[in-house]
Amino acid sequence: MKSYKIFTINPGSTSTKIALFQDDKELFSKNVSHDANKLAEYKTISDQFEYRKETIDTLLEENNISLNDVDAFVGRGGGLLSMDGGTYEIDDLVLDHASRGANGVQHPAILGPQLAYEYAKEINVPSFVVNPPDVDELQDLARMTGIKGVYRTIHLHALNLKETAIRHAESMSRKYEECNFIVCHIGGGISISAHRQGKMIDGFDIVGGEGPMAPTRCGEIGVAELLKYCEGKDLKEVRQLCTKSGGFVSHLGISDALEVSNRAKNGDAYAEMLWNTMIYQIEKCIGSMATVLHGNVDGILLGGGMVYNEDLVSQIKDTCQWIAPVSAYPGEFEMEAMAAGAIRVLSGKETVKKYTGQRKFKGFAFVK
Repeated sequence: MKSYKIFTINPGSTSTKIALFQDDKELFSKNVSHDANKLAEYKTISDQFEYRKETIDTLLEENNISLNDVDAFVGRGGGLLSMDGGTYEIDDLVLDHASRGANGVQHPAILGPQLAYEYAKEINVPSFVVNPPDVDELQDLARMTGIKGVYRTIHLHALNLKETAIRHAESMSRKYEECNFIVCHIGGGISISAHRQGKMIDGFDIVGGEGPMAPTRCGEIGVAELLKYCEGKDLKEVRQLCTKSGGFVSHLGISDALEVSNRAKNGDAYAEMLWNTMIYQIEKCIGSMATVLHGNVDGILLGGGMVYNEDLVSQIKDTCQWIAPVSAYPGEFEMEAMAAGAIRVLSGKETVKKYTGQRKFKGFAFVK
């Protein structure tokens, strides 16, 4: 069986994660830090490209890491329009949409495809994005809302959610496409999703404010109450409650889930209520996804940094294991997931997909 060497790139706000894999074995990894003041000098995120690449190049040189024998490069797929899950080859259209953030989201992940393509071009090998953030596999019933012309979309940790499901299916000696799972990523943001036979058919839009409270996110709130809260406030400030200043930050001014958990253990009534409310809301969302799957659930899978917390896992098991067995996968598989997607394509286990640049859902034909 042929062996493959894959280099993965995952840009973040002030750092870029890189990793080199030989098949599923990690040969080298590093979270490359960037000078925040330097990044602030650039007008757009895409303008940071040369600076970030030079920083990565320097680190590779310092560690005597050569990329000349790499079989493929994979970048985090930011900035793209909605699409099915899978592995996509980076072409001119992907580069164009990533570089300008065609989905309207200016996140450092838009540098992922650009950096991966540039490295791949230097040695003439393919470059890919795997299960980008805008994966959209919603079933039709999950799209309609009570406002004409407004449809649901979801933004989730698709990369980690799908990789967790793929790995768990393999542990059962089954294919992801044969299983039904409720998959959760529980970290700074909390994604909860229903997976039916290889498709993520429903979930909660964590960027839009759906789902449970999280360390930095407000979660779902009644529209009337939110409108009342918005009176006299700056819209930008209110929008930040969805992703930056809600949840634990809004209540206690901290985003560290471990600190909130420890305060709760030590008798802080406010922290205890917040901690248990977050878990309660996670459990409610898991229950709703069980309904989406008509109760036919092969497993409830928990991933993300907070899953290292035994109290959180214990509470969810106590509440939800009557639905299906609960399995914990602490941490995340983002770098491994990107490498695995490329290897599935290179080995012929999966067909590479072509990015169309067209939003997957454009409304229902019967709605005029």
